[in-house]
Amino acid sequence: MDKNKILNKRRLRRRNHVRNKLRGSADHPRLCIHRSLKHFSCQLVDDLAGKTLVSASTRDKGVSPKVKNGGNCDAAAEIGKLLAEKATAAGITQVKLDRGHNRYHGRVKAFADAAREAGLNL
Repeated sequence: MDKNKILNKRRLRRRNHVRNKLRGSADHPRLCIHRSLKHFSCQLVDDLAGKTLVSASTRDKGVSPKVKNGGNCDAAAEIGKLLAEKATAAGITQVKLDRGHNRYHGRVKAFADAAREAGLNL
């Protein structure tokens, strides 16, 4: 096997290891995070119904003017605040953080801290 296939298998294994422990419901939805080099996005998912309840991204029209670069900690913190505002408006305060294959530091930590400050319980 070449190196890229091995790295991809390891990444998928880490993601599944985290995700198998979490199941979102209407009361406590799963907070999924997607992090790329240029953007940061997240969504609240009810796994029982198979629906996305709330989502936020650096690609959204309301966020684009506030954030110049979507791939840094400041952008992730802005998305955390925005998602927390949308979630509280939808009546959601308790969520389960699904970090996927990402480690809990840098942009993921900045996002989670901002969401906590804005009123979400992770």
